[in-house]
Amino acid sequence: MKKLSYFSRVTGKKGEINKLRREGGIPGVLYGHNVPVKPISIKKEEFDAVLRNMRSGLLATTLFALHDGHKAHKALIKEVQYHRSTYAVEHIDFILISEQVPVTVNVPIQLAGITDCVGVKLGGFVRQVIRSLKVSCLPKDLPQEFILDVRELGVAQSMRLSDVQVPEAVRPIAKMNEVAVVIAKKA
Repeated sequence: MKKLSYFSRVTGKKGEINKLRREGGIPGVLYGHNVPVKPISIKKEEFDAVLRNMRSGLLATTLFALHDGHKAHKALIKEVQYHRSTYAVEHIDFILISEQVPVTVNVPIQLAGITDCVGVKLGGFVRQVIRSLKVSCLPKDLPQEFILDVRELGVAQSMRLSDVQVPEAVRPIAKMNEVAVVIAKKA
């Protein structure tokens, strides 16, 4: 679980939001089931430090402990908005989680064994068709990622979502017979 400090903010004019960003803050909101939307801000440098220490693609499945100096809340990032040309983080939506309430999250599917893949050695290339699997589970059972090992795949062979090792406490919300990865022939 990653820790972040947050501060309450007043919703206001665009100028106030821009001032917050210039001063090193990222505006956001914190909301949950039967909880009103609360405008917040976090420090950009603190959020950037968290991102630097995280493997790519795992932001959606990372639990955050948000502290305001008095109390802590467990939350997931529901949405991140980026600036269209600089890709700087402009806004973050955090959703509060409860240990007793299931969450629905897109869990990334990572591929292992690409360099040792039989089909790649024979001139094929890996084409990942589905990059995440939507699941529902309690927060304590939330997987960080799913791994598909493609070492044994030959040219024109594939793996389906049903080949993903999904823990028993996690319920996939997808058609599990869909192709997740294929070793394609070069044209």
